[in-house]
Amino acid sequence: MKISFENPDKVNGLLTLTVETADFQERVNKTLKDYRKKANVPGFRPGMVPMGMIKKQFGEAVKAEEINKLIGEEIYKYVNDNKIKMLGEPMASESQVPVDLSKDAPYEFKFDIAVAPEFKVELSDKDTVDFYTIKVDDDLVNRQIDMFASRAGHYDKVEEYQANDMLKGDIRELDENGNTKEGGITVEGAVLMPEYIKVEDQKKLFDGAKLGDIITFNPKKAYPESDVEISSLLKVKKEEVAELTSDFSFQITEISRFVKSEINQELFDSVYGKDEVKDEKAFREKIAEGLSAQLVNDSDYKFLVDVRKYLENKVGELTFPDALLKKIMLNNNKDKGEKFVEDNYAQSIKELTWHLIREQLVEANGIKIDDNDIKETAKEAARAQFAQYGMTNIPEEYIDNYANDMLKKREYVDSLVDRSIDRKLTAVLKNVVKLEQKEATLDEFNEMMKGE
Repeated sequence: MKISFENPDKVNGLLTLTVETADFQERVNKTLKDYRKKANVPGFRPGMVPMGMIKKQFGEAVKAEEINKLIGEEIYKYVNDNKIKMLGEPMASESQVPVDLSKDAPYEFKFDIAVAPEFKVELSDKDTVDFYTIKVDDDLVNRQIDMFASRAGHYDKVEEYQANDMLKGDIRELDENGNTKEGGITVEGAVLMPEYIKVEDQKKLFDGAKLGDIITFNPKKAYPESDVEISSLLKVKKEEVAELTSDFSFQITEISRFVKSEINQELFDSVYGKDEVKDEKAFREKIAEGLSAQLVNDSDYKFLVDVRKYLENKVGELTFPDALLKKIMLNNNKDKGEKFVEDNYAQSIKELTWHLIREQLVEANGIKIDDNDIKETAKEAARAQFAQYGMTNIPEEYIDNYANDMLKKREYVDSLVDRSIDRKLTAVLKNVVKLEQKEATLDEFNEMMKGE
């Protein structure tokens, strides 16, 4: 097979393959023999069907299939052998002349190849990148303690309503005279939190309410934009809410007030295990230590974001084969159409640019990952997931099991591989560039990360 490659502008390539009979005939013959072995034709024993009959019935289709497979194999072999940085998949060229496979070879096939732009990325200690350490101050520790205390809290039964209390009671629909409507909606043991009522004058109706009081309010006025809340409260279908304008009575049968846990040994034990922490000072220190470990990952993430910005600016705008890449993008998103391509092309090029930069950094620094790296990344993700819910004292075997479950799901594996590469890349680059050490509170850090 003869293959030629033209790439005059460095990014738009034309690959031409000339296929001769000798390139595919042996493959076709082998496939037809396999067909003959399996063919089930009346009047012939298995494997004894005349080859002429097999060729007549399947010959042209097998020939087309084998040539198609051969072309695919040869394109990717040529691209790999010649180290062509192909973007996306080859596309049949607009200059392709229709090929009639019923005629004898040779056959000529042309493919447009999108080629990555040539550029060089290098980093050294002459390059300075910001590195933010997040301060674990008293305010941050206090917030964490408040979260732990809230999670370990409980409800007390009280006699008089205050903001954020939860009410339980019996709801009855009223008629135009303010009496219980015969055949109207009735819900016993309904749960209501007046603090979440959207309209102020309806919310105020519950101020100072006591156990046994009967409050008259209007659900439609209380939740003017939420038919879901009304249907949930009154146990009616959402479609029925639109016609509902009645007042309702709410007789309070129970008032529950949420009380946060005290900062005591019971709380310490629930967070870190029995007798791991003996007093509030040690509790605060343990929290600060845990937060520092968690926030290192956030600092590293921002560092890589800042490296990306720094290198994108350093590399500048690259020239891509835009027309061909849009064609590839459209081919991959046929159901979304050309508008989708136009709306998203610029962002896809931005991501592609970073992918190419990152690829060079990974290669230049000899970064490789294995199954252990991916497993550690999964465990890190598991710990972060539990930490979001204030669960910091999870036994290692549970973390391990959670990570194993993640690795069984295909949708997680690719992102875990990417994250594993990023973790190693970050660790390496922190020792390559000059770090401009900076400090920020968590709120300041989060504000910086908005829109990243």
